[in-house]
Amino acid sequence: MKRIGILTSGGDAPGMNAAIRAAVRTATRKGIAVVGYLDGYSGLVRGAFVELDDRSVGNIIQRGGTIIGTSRCPEFLDPEVRARAANQMRADGVEALIVIGGDGSFRGALALQDECGVAVAGLPGTIDNDVWGTEETIGFDTAVNTALLAIDQLRDTGESTGMMFFVEVMGRTSGAIALHTAVAGGAAGVVVPEAQEEIGQVIDRIRETMAKGKRSHIIVVAEGDEAGGAFGVAPVVGKALDRPYRVVVLGHTQRGGRPTMRDRLVASEGGALAVDGLAAGRSGFMIGRQGGRSVEVPLREVVANVHPPVNADLLRLAQQLSG
Repeated sequence: MKRIGILTSGGDAPGMNAAIRAAVRTATRKGIAVVGYLDGYSGLVRGAFVELDDRSVGNIIQRGGTIIGTSRCPEFLDPEVRARAANQMRADGVEALIVIGGDGSFRGALALQDECGVAVAGLPGTIDNDVWGTEETIGFDTAVNTALLAIDQLRDTGESTGMMFFVEVMGRTSGAIALHTAVAGGAAGVVVPEAQEEIGQVIDRIRETMAKGKRSHIIVVAEGDEAGGAFGVAPVVGKALDRPYRVVVLGHTQRGGRPTMRDRLVASEGGALAVDGLAAGRSGFMIGRQGGRSVEVPLREVVANVHPPVNADLLRLAQQLSG
């Protein structure tokens, strides 16, 4: 193998640059050239790429986002578009592709392999931590720590004013960010899409703590919650308790910023192992984390399964410790 490609697809996640860096430097030491496709599958379709070497990936491990850009590419759903992209890859001498993204990105990678014979490897890059086959995804740890910092700051204001804060974090179908943030931030309540808690239970718990003299109440809500997100939950709770409140939507602030040590480590291991696997002639795998180790997981199994349900033990702990 003389040349491989790499792309980042879907939403950006802190640590993607660390993965790119590790893949490029591992490939270089094996005598393999690397190109980075610009803006995800869109760049693959257009044949738009940049050459990546040791120097071009220097001083990026600490940067959030992705230096080669990312996007969502609906046209890649068309088999004819995929075939043209694969033909262009071959014309450019690119023999394999590393895809950093989530479930949808991996489906595109598998289609390239099955339909066009392109060797592919995946790295789970999404802050939602909603990819089957891995205990943690690139970007998740940074997103949680970003949300946690905001909650720590809001608590100071809550203690001073007696105001409730409803903090909406990302997670359309996964409550992982909300749940981990709630436990680590000492939240008074948490609402996630996988395990809908009756709003009445949240109200009852807050009422009990108010009776004990507690002034600061932080409620963490995942954006995909069936109750309507934070803007749906807040008015109901505020009216029932007759307390002033504010809604704080963290939104895309969770996607940016310097990746944590954890995300840099997971991404670096993943990038290096993806190149090792492709160079050894393997294809159709994702580098996931299982039992604290980075391992190869068949991409076909990843896309065939639904992401893990919310951690029931952690949810019980969040409810038990609220107060």
